[in-house]
Amino acid sequence: MLTISRRRLLAASAASTAAAAVTAPAWIRPAFAADTIKVGALYSQTGGLSIVEKMLANAVRLAVSEINATGGVMGRPVEVVLEDGASDPKTFNEKASKLVTRDRIETVFGCHTSASRKAVLPVFERRNAMLFYQTHYEGFECSKNVVYSGAVANQQLGNYIPWIVQKLGKKKFFIVGSNYVYPREMAKVSKKLIEQAGATWVADEYLELGHSEWASMVRKIKESGADVVLSNVVGDSLVAFYREYKNQGMSQAVVPICATVTSEIEIAAMGPEYAAGSYTSVPYFMSIDTPANKSFIERYRKFVNDPKAVTYHSLEAAYFQVFLWKQAVEAGKSTSADSIRARIGGQSFDAPGGKVRIDPDSLHAWVTPRIGQWQADGQSKVVDAAPGPVRPLPYFAYGETNDNLMCTPKGAAQVKA
Repeated sequence: MLTISRRRLLAASAASTAAAAVTAPAWIRPAFAADTIKVGALYSQTGGLSIVEKMLANAVRLAVSEINATGGVMGRPVEVVLEDGASDPKTFNEKASKLVTRDRIETVFGCHTSASRKAVLPVFERRNAMLFYQTHYEGFECSKNVVYSGAVANQQLGNYIPWIVQKLGKKKFFIVGSNYVYPREMAKVSKKLIEQAGATWVADEYLELGHSEWASMVRKIKESGADVVLSNVVGDSLVAFYREYKNQGMSQAVVPICATVTSEIEIAAMGPEYAAGSYTSVPYFMSIDTPANKSFIERYRKFVNDPKAVTYHSLEAAYFQVFLWKQAVEAGKSTSADSIRARIGGQSFDAPGGKVRIDPDSLHAWVTPRIGQWQADGQSKVVDAAPGPVRPLPYFAYGETNDNLMCTPKGAAQVKA
């Protein structure tokens, strides 16, 4: 089952990754003028995470190609210096040091997991460089050297849990996740919101990353009396989970899986028939029906030379954060980390999924929470959306509110885990 999922995932993305490398325009090849602005891209090109991270690197490259096609940044072309994190936190740290110290690059776009982000964070803080990080994450971090472009817990769960209780009429949650920091922090937030909504959680279970045998866990769900599953399962484990769920006769119409991670990438890997009827809460879906998003999908597919390539939430964030960086550089007429930091807060951009803005206090992104229901064709139907971007609260699990901000330009000294 795990082998099949990897093959499907490769089929969904590897061809487009290879095509992008072959058809890449001249701006990502050598031979730049002396006034070229160099930025780093730090994503796994090898190892278990490379399939997804190559797609994120392509999103950065696409954004840079479009910026260069319209005159560059301050009239200067931008060059992407790509380094391979090799799906290993130690390697990420080494390559971050290379980009920031030896190459003297002030801004790096990259990392995909919290493990890799935390591995490189000391490098950026010690050398006073800027990291733009696009993946939704658990929060509980506040660094003046990181711009966090993905969603945090309040932007995924703040609307999700009440919607599940009120709109789906579900009252008994079975929480399941992979055994590491993100699922556990998301569960912590979920439990508070479940109780506030007048519902209960009947279990909070975890299996190790990469675990592929889900028969026992699905039986637990069946026997628990739960009427909804809140899933924070990731990666290959997620694919195996959904397949076993269907194989044991569990109905998404009766006991739906409501996920925080499942995206177009995982749907393609497992086969859409295994997820049809389930839900995910993220800011961006490929199915968003706007001219801006349709154009983005078309441009991305053309860039990677794959007419069937999919886009998803982290890929969209990897793309739009490059434009936010450009705006901050031009606002300060400088590529220095200090200048970017001073001006990135408050920058907004009309992204494929709608307007985004960087919060000046936390350097996290204001994004629009959305809930999608997966359909038989592998795409989602957006069934709920906030009226506009929602303020990021990275310490939401620890009581942060709009009236009690815990992540400020001075740091997060007042927060205690």
